[in-house]
Formats: sequence, C-alpha cells, structure tokens
Amino acid sequence: MPELPVLPNPTTPAGGHDRDAIARGLVNAVRGEVRFGAHDRLLYATDASIYQVEPIGVVVPESAEDAEAAVRFCAGQGVPMLPRGGGTSLAGQCVNEAVVIDVSPTLRAVRSVDAVRRRCSVDAGITIDAVNRHLDPTGLFFAPDPSTVRQATIGGCIGNNAAGTRSIKYGRTAENLLGVDVVTASGLRMTLDRGAATRDPAVKRMTAEVIDIVRRHEGLIRERFPKTLRRNAGYALDMILAQLDADGHPFENVNLSHLICGSEGTLALTLGAELTLHTKPTHRALGVLGFASVDEAIAMVEPLLAVGPGAVELLDDLIISMARSNLEYREYVELMPTPDAGELAAVLYVELLAQDEASLRRDADRLCEMAAGIPFELHTDASAMARALKLRQAGEPLLHAIPGERKPLGFVEDNAVPVERLGEFVREFRSIVESYGTRASFYAHASVGVLHVRPLLSLRSESDRQAAVEIAERVAALAKSLGGVMSGEHGDGRARGPLLEQYFGPELMRAFAEVKAVFDPNNLMNPGDIIAAGAPSTIVEQTRIRPGEFDVPSPEIETAFDFSGQGGFAHAAEMCNGAGVCRKTSGGTMCPSYLATLDERHSTRGRANALRLMITGQLSRDGAPAWDDAETAQTLDLCLSCKACKAECPSNVDVAKLKAEALAQRFRSRGRAPIQAHAFGRVRLLNRLASIAPGISNGLSAFGLTRGVMNRVLGLAPERSLPRFEKSLFRRGLAPAPDGAMPTVLLFGDCFTAYNETSVGTATVRLLGAFGYRALPVDVGCCARSMISTGLLKSAQEMIDRTARRLRAAVQAHDARAVIVAEPSCLSAIKDDWLELPGSVATEERRRLAEICWLPEQFLEHAWDAHPRRPMFEDPDGPVLLHGHCHQKALWGLDSSAKLLRRAFGSSLVELDSGCCGLAGSFGFTADRYDLSMRIGELSLFGQVRDAGSDAVVVAPGTSCRHQMLDGLRVKAVHPVELLEHRLATAERIDTDDHAPLFAR
Repeated sequence: MPELPVLPNPTTPAGGHDRDAIARGLVNAVRGEVRFGAHDRLLYATDASIYQVEPIGVVVPESAEDAEAAVRFCAGQGVPMLPRGGGTSLAGQCVNEAVVIDVSPTLRAVRSVDAVRRRCSVDAGITIDAVNRHLDPTGLFFAPDPSTVRQATIGGCIGNNAAGTRSIKYGRTAENLLGVDVVTASGLRMTLDRGAATRDPAVKRMTAEVIDIVRRHEGLIRERFPKTLRRNAGYALDMILAQLDADGHPFENVNLSHLICGSEGTLALTLGAELTLHTKPTHRALGVLGFASVDEAIAMVEPLLAVGPGAVELLDDLIISMARSNLEYREYVELMPTPDAGELAAVLYVELLAQDEASLRRDADRLCEMAAGIPFELHTDASAMARALKLRQAGEPLLHAIPGERKPLGFVEDNAVPVERLGEFVREFRSIVESYGTRASFYAHASVGVLHVRPLLSLRSESDRQAAVEIAERVAALAKSLGGVMSGEHGDGRARGPLLEQYFGPELMRAFAEVKAVFDPNNLMNPGDIIAAGAPSTIVEQTRIRPGEFDVPSPEIETAFDFSGQGGFAHAAEMCNGAGVCRKTSGGTMCPSYLATLDERHSTRGRANALRLMITGQLSRDGAPAWDDAETAQTLDLCLSCKACKAECPSNVDVAKLKAEALAQRFRSRGRAPIQAHAFGRVRLLNRLASIAPGISNGLSAFGLTRGVMNRVLGLAPERSLPRFEKSLFRRGLAPAPDGAMPTVLLFGDCFTAYNETSVGTATVRLLGAFGYRALPVDVGCCARSMISTGLLKSAQEMIDRTARRLRAAVQAHDARAVIVAEPSCLSAIKDDWLELPGSVATEERRRLAEICWLPEQFLEHAWDAHPRRPMFEDPDGPVLLHGHCHQKALWGLDSSAKLLRRAFGSSLVELDSGCCGLAGSFGFTADRYDLSMRIGELSLFGQVRDAGSDAVVVAPGTSCRHQMLDGLRVKAVHPVELLEHRLATAERIDTDDHAPLFAR
C-alpha cells in the first residue's frame, strides 16, 4: 500500500507571502475586483455557521476566464484558495485563511437548455431559483431544493451536494449532476463528465489514479460508507465504486464530477455545470398534520412513506414557539391544525406530487385515511400551500431569534439515520443534550431520516464549549451505531471534519488524502477541510465569539433605541446568522441595494456583519466600538432603511434600526452631526417655512444659482427634481361637517401632506366625509421619521414626546375615533419606532396612540361594517396599478391599501410585485446615490409601469414612490385616497373645494 501523501500545509498569511504583494499580483492578473482591505476581508470571514476566519483577500472575477487567471496566479505563488458561492454553508466550509474567489455576482448565466434531453448548462454563480425561473416556460426544473434555494448558487450546491425537502423523490445534487466545468488547483481547466477520460488525456490520468484508489479500498468502502440516501461525509468514493460496478469500460463510466460534488471546494473551482432536469409535477397537494408531541409526529413518519410522498418535513415545538413571537410568522402558526387537547408541539408536512389529477386524488385519499384521528388539513390551492410552507422554510433562521446567551448552534444539525431508527435516534439524542442541562430543536427532512438538531449553548462559556465537543462526538457515534452518518446534507466543514476519522477509520482517511493529492497536490484548495481537519476540540475554535485566543467582547452600550428585547445593541447585530435570505434576487423587497449591486457588502447580511464587527471592536486597534470607521460608514450608507429586513429576515434583523443607532453613536463620538443630516432630518421645519410663500420658494429652488448652492452644500443630485411647496393644508380653509353631526377622526398633518402634496390631505377629508366622518386636519408636530432615518435620535426623542402629547390632547379634545396618517413612513414611525425609542411619554401611552393610527384606506377597510355611510365608486377608465411603500409592505402588508381598492375597483386593480422604488426619503436625492436609486427603480417597478399602457392609473401611498416615478418615468402617480375620492359616484361627492385634475401619466 502506498504511503499516505504528505500534503503541504500553507502557513498564514498565504504561506508567508506578503498580503499586499498578493493583492498587487492579482490586480495585474485579473480584470475583476480585488478586495484586500480589512473591512472586505472580514465581511467574508463568516458564512451561515458559527465560525469566523479572516481570509487573505477576496477576488470577484469578471468572467470564467478571469476566475481561471486568478487560480493560476494563486497556484503559481502557492497561495491557498477558497471557492465561495452564496456563503450559506452551515458547517464552516466557506471560511478559511485563503483568497476567496466569489463568482456569485458575475457568473450567473443559463448557458443552454436542451428540453428534449432534459438537461441544461449553467454558470456556477447562478442560484437554483434563478435557474428554475428561466426554465419555467419549458415545464422542466432542477430538483434539489434546499431551504436556501433563492440564495444558494449552483456551484455552492455542487460543493455541498445539496439536497432539500424532495430528495426522497429526486435525490441530491449528485444524482442530478451530469458534469462540471472546473479549474483545478494547478490552473488547468477541464470538463468532468461521463466518458471525459476517453476525450481528455489529463482527465484520463486523473481518472486512472482515482480508479486505483477506489479499487484498493473497495472492501472498506462497501463496509463503512453509510447506506442512507442522504450521506455527505468525506469524498463520494461509494459513487465512483458504483460506476465501476456497472457494465462497460471504467473510462467510459466513471464521472469525476461526482467527486467534485460534496468536496466543499477542496478539489477544484467550479465554473459551470450540466444539470439533469425533471418534468414539473402538474398536480400538487400538501397535507399538514398537527401533534401534541414530537415523538408522536416521528412515529407517523415511516407509515406515511407508504403514500409515496415527495417530502415529509417536521417542525418541532421550539420553532413553533419562536414563530409565535415573530412579526411575520405568527400568522402561519395559526394556520396549522391544532390538537383538541394541549398546545401544538409538532407539525408534519406531507407533500404529494403527481402528473395527473387521478393519481393525486388517489394519494390524497390514502393520506386522509392514514391521518384519521389526527388534526389534519389538506391543501390543493397553490397559494394556500405556499402560506402553509412559509413556516417550514423559515425554521432554521427563526431559531436565531431566541433571546439570551445560549443560541441554537449548528454543529450537530446534519445527522442522517435510517427512517425506521429515527424515533430511537431522537430519544437518545434528546437524552444526550439534556444531560448537559440544555435543549435542542428537531426539524427538517424526516422522510429521509435527516433531522436538523441545534442544541442551545453559549460559545462564550468554557463549559458549554466543552459540552459542544462532547455532544458532537457522542451524537456521531450514535448515528453510526444506528446505521447512519453525522454528515447527511450540510457537509463536513469545520463542524464535522474533525469526526471523519472516527467514522471512517484511518484507512479510508488515507484514501481521501490520496484523492485530494490527485486534484490538489499542493493543498491549496480550501486546505484543512475534509483532509487534516484537526482534533475534535477544533469544532469550537475560530468561532464568531472567539475567532482567536480571546473572546470577542459584547459591550454594554448606552443607546437611544431600546434593544432590551434583543439582549442589547451588540446582540441585536449578532442575530444575523448568515443564512443569506437577503441575497435572494426574486420575491419581496429585501435588500434593494444588494439587488442592484449583487455585492455582499450591500446585503443585509453584509451590513449586519459590519455592525457586529464595529460594535465588538474588531475594526479598531484598542478593541473599543469603532463608531467612526469609514468603511462601515460606507457599507451603511447604501442601506435605504426600507425595513424590509425587519419582516423578510426570519431572524428579524432590523438593519434600519441598527443603522440609525450606529449613526447616532457616530455623531455622539464626533460631538456633532453633519449639516446634511440636520437638513434632511429637519425637513418639516424647512417645508413649513417654505410653504409660507410657496411661489417664491419654488422659484428659488428652481433657480440655477440657488439650486447649485443647494447641490453643493447638501450633496444633492442635479438630475433630481425637488418637491414643490404648497400653501399649508392647515391654511386651506377646509369646511368639515358641523361639530357633532358625524363621528370625528383626525388627519395627522405629516410633513408632506401638510406642505408639499396637500391634494392628498383634501382628498382624505372628502373621502372620509363620504363615509360619514368629520375629518379634522391637525398640526400636532412631526412623527420624527426623518430624524430617525438620519441618526438624530436625541432630537427625535424630544420631537416624539412633544408630538405624542399634542396628539393625545387632540384626540381627547375632539373625542376622535381614529387618527389617519396618509404617509406610510410617518405611520411606521408612530407604530414601530415610537415604541422602541423611549422618552418622557411612557411607551404604553405611545402604544395606545399607535393603536388608533391608520392609513386612510386601511381604516376605511378595517372598519367597513361600522361606517355611518358606504359610498359607491365609479369604474376606473383603465387598470389601476398599486405599488406599495416599503414600510407599509414590511409592517402591514400590501393589503393595507389593496383591500379597499379591491372593493372599489374589483378586477381592475393590479397589485405590483415591485419591491422598492429606490428613492426612500432622502436616500435617492444625493448625488452619490442617485444612479443607484434609479437602478433600484429599474429592477422591477419602472418596467411594470412602462408596460401597463397609457390608460393605467398608478397608485402609490408613499410620497417618495410618487416622486421617484415622476423623476424616473415622467409618470404622475397618485395616492390611493386621491383616486378613490376622484372615482366617488357624483352623488357621493362632498365639494368643499375645487377638484384638482387627476393625471394618470
């Protein structure tokens, strides 16, 4: 038997090479971006795992050839490399002391589709979701569906051999992979697929060496490799052996792409792949079963497999309890069938897939019979199934919202055991975890015996770190004893690599090392992963809490916002677990600037990471929070404070709130805020003064010299128009109904409705009057939204206290039934920020005020059955396009406007799936952000409006959204109340003033 190859162990940094020299060399070698600054390095130091390892630098290649050039340069200099996709790995395989090669922003194409042969060729940086959206017209799809389907790249899925919920029916990535286009560690580009050895001499040589390794270890491979469907430990020598067992010449049968699959970037850099496609099922159903205990749910899994499901997924009580406390996900718990006696403690999702209705009905009938006596619901409607599955898809990130020091740690979350041993496995696993005085969540792919289990432990505690190592070893031994394996889906990485030798033994570890030497003889590709992973004690080393020899501090910081619910400011930033949901490129709003740039730095994850690093002193020399760090300021600068992350991030990481606090801390450390922050933050004062003589004010702002001074002083974009000023709403002389004749509601005079777009205010008064209300515009002050967004938090606290007192007095004086707020961003300040930015007015008092504040269309829909009158509306002249404000969509959903518009205009209403408009208050007004603002508008909103036709009316509750469409499209969008009031049946009109013309475009 040959001696075990001795692989070099690159020292750090980069084998003793100078980091600056490497950066200069890469700049000359590649056309893409070379990022070697400390800030950029640290943003790539984490993935979705517990680990933090600072890389040497980052390369974002411009093309496949550029990536090839980067590999060749690093190989020539002996510099270790780390291929990285979406950075969603859970075992730490996406972090290393190496040059990160990130192809996710650039290599994103579908190269070709062969619908007849059911295959396609794609770039490595494209996501599964994007591939399947491209394939949608063909009726085909790429089957692996991990929970990160919208942000996981194809290259990453190959590296990790991703599977997902439906692997019982469609297999893992390996079973759906025909070939890969790779660059080896020596810089050699090749295609690895079935028969490649007969076409390429280099591939033939490598194939011969791999065959020799497998043949020499054949007995051990058959004996020790797990027989479970889900297995992802070491290198896939069992798949190569199966190919050798098939009829035909080995060089024709062996497909080395199946070794690349699951190799975690240790063998080569994947540039592209050829994928097997499946026919999309035309009929689908989802059965949801509720249980009073996890054990009861698990006992049903094996019997349910007789139905032939596409998937059986489990959620346990811990995830369900976290969902109940989550802003977005609590409603999905209420959809679940609940046991008659006792609280819901576990849910099984059983998916049925079929190509014809008869087959689906047969399987559904069998499922209903099996579910007799169990709380059960069967969904066949696509939207109902999607709503039911939202809770399952958020399972892992939801756990990271658990308060306190102990967090659900992902180091033993990937065991796979035979389904018939699953109940035994869970009971023994639970016993092991409880013996260390803690608990764990059990969830995921019950149909294939893979339960993701995350014990609650604190990496800051020495005893908990020791417990983690012992739990890992004991659970790995448990899985092996039951015929399973500790790496079923998420890979080995830093979490399970140290346990490989205990599982496979030294002989097979020798075989793995020989395979590594065939592809990467100089140990440059992700060194230390799979091969030479270290002792089990390293499982809890190089973590986010302790990336070096000392624990990262979690400082107590005096803040303006109340972060007690998240355990403090530092813990609030740490709530980002790195799952990368913010890197999705379809659906929802998060994160607008990432969608426009595809830059990790400008994702929600990137900003949360930057904040965490800044707060914990990792960006400063003295270990203190680096409030004035220029790179962090640049990262935060492109956050639009849209609040989409507050709802769409399953961990509820509210970057808008974190950014506002960070700005306030920076200003405090400097002793002052910049003039731009004061100007944008005190917009109400400026608007009020300008409205005294609006004609003069508008003339001055349009005058070239005046506008030039404003541009220079405030950094305004010359291309951006400025809002026009009007005579104050409070000086309009509106004549509401006589006092006492109608129930009273107050119209909150926000900065824009009061001074810039008073037509919104007058339309609101008229519309409410038509419904039987006496609507009174009140000038009680500012909601402080602009101050909050610009970091003027002390001024915001004082303003909120004044406004809250005056608003409370106005409500009491007029016995007002409700407070109507036409501007969604102002309403979000009252209903969200007011409750988290404490002042002298008690939070409970603010809460009572917030509870009676509504958007006008939201109030009219909410109280529909109680209105004194309900007017009629005339049909619109064309389609009505509704674009929602980001805060509105994040906090109350688009239905807060759509429901009333639907009542009024029926099928004429078109609800745009349009993300963010890109203006976001003052964000898009500045010269340095104007182009990005317009790019964000072009992502989804502008195109839909352009395509709508000249007879469409565009409706947008947000003043920023209306202004953005005016500048970007020359389209005059209107507030919903303006359209509703304009379309009131003639007899319903209350003519308190002349009606302004309504322009659709």
